[in-house]
Amino acid sequence: MTADSLNFRGLRVAAFESRMAEEMTRLIQRYGGDPLVTPALREIPLEDHHSVFDFGRRLLKGEFDMIILLTGVGVRYLVEVLETRHARNSIKEALGRIALVVRGPKPAAALKELGLTANISVPEPNTWRELLQVLDQHRNLKALRIAVQEYGSSNLDLLEALRGRGAEVTPVSIYRWSLPEDIRPLKAALGRIMAGEVDVLLITNAAQVDHIIQVLSPTNEIARFRDALKRVVVGSIGPTASEYLRRHNLPIDLEPSHPKMGTLAKEVSEQAAAILRKKRSR
Repeated sequence: MTADSLNFRGLRVAAFESRMAEEMTRLIQRYGGDPLVTPALREIPLEDHHSVFDFGRRLLKGEFDMIILLTGVGVRYLVEVLETRHARNSIKEALGRIALVVRGPKPAAALKELGLTANISVPEPNTWRELLQVLDQHRNLKALRIAVQEYGSSNLDLLEALRGRGAEVTPVSIYRWSLPEDIRPLKAALGRIMAGEVDVLLITNAAQVDHIIQVLSPTNEIARFRDALKRVVVGSIGPTASEYLRRHNLPIDLEPSHPKMGTLAKEVSEQAAAILRKKRSR
């Protein structure tokens, strides 16, 4: 098998990455694709920080036994907001007195920047299900006071599962996703997908799926988009994104062996041509 057969071979590859848009563009080009990268998200801090400040007050009073940290960006922003009211050393010492649970390497790295080490790390694919499995193995959660650093939107399944185990759960909203201020490029990219001008779609964040649906809903084009994906290779970065795709009855052709953007681009590039032939021969 030649090196040329293990890449996109000029296929047009769409992605909706925002923060890492330039890196995604380079990855698609590296593996021989024609990139169409259009942001579907805008990451904005919550203007109302009441939940963060309330968490900080209670944290320093010793009112938590555990905190679950879901994202690296969220950890850094949490500390940044808290530092507007509390000394960094006080925050660090308070966090050091409770169990620190990280959902993967990014929040672990953010903790390391503070000089802290996680007590519990969740293995790949780092979903809320693996998180619960690890916690169940670690200790009984009944009556534990647990803070959950949220990202984007609340994971109601995780919160309810923790409460179902008897924990006292406090969600801490750190930031949320919004649509881009100008959604015309996103609408144009979706239009090209529905017009059959895209061969591969890479989904790298579950919230991208919700925003696609949000943009298509007012014009009743969800069915048309769903139909277009029958002739497009859809790569999902991991189980959480796949769960959102299935929620909207959208196809998933491939999940990478590791939930990383580079692995997604590489492994989809290796299989895209074969998957595309099969989908378009039906």
